[in-house]
Amino acid sequence: MHPNFSRSALGAAIVILCSHTAAQSQVQLKEVTVTGNPLGSELVAPATQYSGQGLLLRSQSTLGETLNNTPGVSSTYFGPNASRPVIRGLDGDRVRILSNSGAALDASSLSYDHAVTADPISVERIEVLRGPGALLYGGNAIGGVVNLIDNRIPTEPMQGVSGKVDLGLASGNREKGAGVLIEGGTARYGLHADVFDRSTQDVRVPVSLGCTKQGETSFARRICNSASDVRGGAVGGSLFFDKGYVGASASTYRSDYGTVAEDEVTIGMKSNRYAIEGELRDLGGWFKSVKAHASHTDYTHTEFDAGETGTVFKNRGNDFRVEARHAKIGALDGVIGIQVENTRFSADGEEAFAPYSRTRQAALFAYEELATSWGKLTFGARTESVKVESEGNPIVPRFVPAGRDFNPTSYALGALWKLTPQWNLTANLAHSERAPKDYELFADGPHVATGAWEVGNADLGKEKSLNADVGLQWKSGHHSFKVNAFQSNFSNYLALAATGAVEDDLPVFAYQQVRARFRGLEAGGSIRLHDSASSALDLELRGDVVRATNTTTGEPLPRIAPVRAGATLGWTQGDWGARLGFDHSARQDRVPAGEQPTDAYTLWSAALTYKMAAGPNNLLWYARVDNAADKLAYSATSILTQTAPGKSPLPGRSFKVGLRASF
Repeated sequence: MHPNFSRSALGAAIVILCSHTAAQSQVQLKEVTVTGNPLGSELVAPATQYSGQGLLLRSQSTLGETLNNTPGVSSTYFGPNASRPVIRGLDGDRVRILSNSGAALDASSLSYDHAVTADPISVERIEVLRGPGALLYGGNAIGGVVNLIDNRIPTEPMQGVSGKVDLGLASGNREKGAGVLIEGGTARYGLHADVFDRSTQDVRVPVSLGCTKQGETSFARRICNSASDVRGGAVGGSLFFDKGYVGASASTYRSDYGTVAEDEVTIGMKSNRYAIEGELRDLGGWFKSVKAHASHTDYTHTEFDAGETGTVFKNRGNDFRVEARHAKIGALDGVIGIQVENTRFSADGEEAFAPYSRTRQAALFAYEELATSWGKLTFGARTESVKVESEGNPIVPRFVPAGRDFNPTSYALGALWKLTPQWNLTANLAHSERAPKDYELFADGPHVATGAWEVGNADLGKEKSLNADVGLQWKSGHHSFKVNAFQSNFSNYLALAATGAVEDDLPVFAYQQVRARFRGLEAGGSIRLHDSASSALDLELRGDVVRATNTTTGEPLPRIAPVRAGATLGWTQGDWGARLGFDHSARQDRVPAGEQPTDAYTLWSAALTYKMAAGPNNLLWYARVDNAADKLAYSATSILTQTAPGKSPLPGRSFKVGLRASF
């Protein structure tokens, strides 16, 4: 089943849904962060979740930029069309992106110019888990986990029909976006369908930039080759019975976008994903419940140079995960589980810098909680068997067949102390191991996104680290505050470092293992400044700092966010709401030798919302402005800032207006 939706179908769906007048009850997802704790109880590890209006007002065109400025989270920012989250200074394969807790398979960790196959307009909730608590999802979640939740497989019965329509227009990139979601069912079945479409033109910036196409150069206050066209959708359904449910979904994602590093190179991306999920509850005996999830993904993207087909990347794979919650043993509660993944990757073309490969992983994991009079203790462990094989390439002789086997083992211990009804203290300690990826082992070729000839090392060992995290949380009424300090020590961190050699006019960079240390602080909170029966005024505060060092050489590691701080005033008065805030990034001059520092900048933003009823429907009108002062700024965490500084400023001032209709 390939759900495929045209723009005319999307327009028809909007008209039909906006004319819906029958009174219906709206079903919403629980606004609870559950990714890091399969038991659903209070988390020991630091976590953040965004949903509803909060997600709508911070949503950007990429996942990385949507989550940017969350304490501890920055973005790889490869222009406005491709970015992944960077968590506590760690990016790429050290941050695991999930779809409804299952694997989200694409090629975004392979290269900075490869987009994540999810558009924020299609997501219901995003959960971000930082630090040691993420080990249940593997060694490649050492930085953290980002879980995208969409309810495409309904997990709870529903009555009647509910849904929403999202419409948006923006000036900075001339965005036109729309999304429709509809759900319905009974106590015995539930159905889900969604469709989205978003198109943008080149992004406006505060400086004139050159753009060369078909041999002619022009100048404009736009990022050359930054337009995009994204569309997709899904259908899904579940059958409910007395002790659980079983469901399935099929989804499609299409994206055509410019890569910005090269003026005439575009990417045509498509991904089809099929998932099955089910849960048995209230079983009695040894196990209280069992939950299973399986998915299959077919991913392809083609790089075009001036319209001519270039390199074609494919990644196809399966993911299977089972969690079983055992009966309580005294005060001990927990789950055990297995996870199996199998992926096949290929790249064909002049810029195929990695061979055909196959990766097979099998893991056994457990998570346990022990309730105490003062709080709780947690323990998690995961052991994996990973086989990575290079299958060479039939037309590229430099790639030869080879294989490696790894057995990573990770474990974590955590504690939560309830010091008072308002104060909690948390602590986490973890040992994590990660098997090298196929490209880290076997790469050998030109990589345009990094401006280098990349060379893997088939003799690499497991990446090992010891990670500690201490947090303090306070909540009293509408006031809250939390702060976390962390440190990760790597005995053999996998780094891509210059060798001094040159290949085909490109500097050669090779993967090697070094000792490294990441340490930092992240904080956030909210203070209620005014509270009355009809209005409220809140001050939200946030900030973080990360220092990452190659302790083998004593040099800083590259692409680390500088000290950051931000604040937002949020006001509500009846159906009206307003927000005004800023995010400040300090100058980042702690960079490796040969790299350029980035200047400090402050970006201001504002938003205005109005809620109203239209019969049985609820309407949320909103307007927002990003980078209100039209500040010229460059991201310290973007590789483009070093390899293509004239093509990589952050977007300039942009106004956006939109409507969300819920029924």
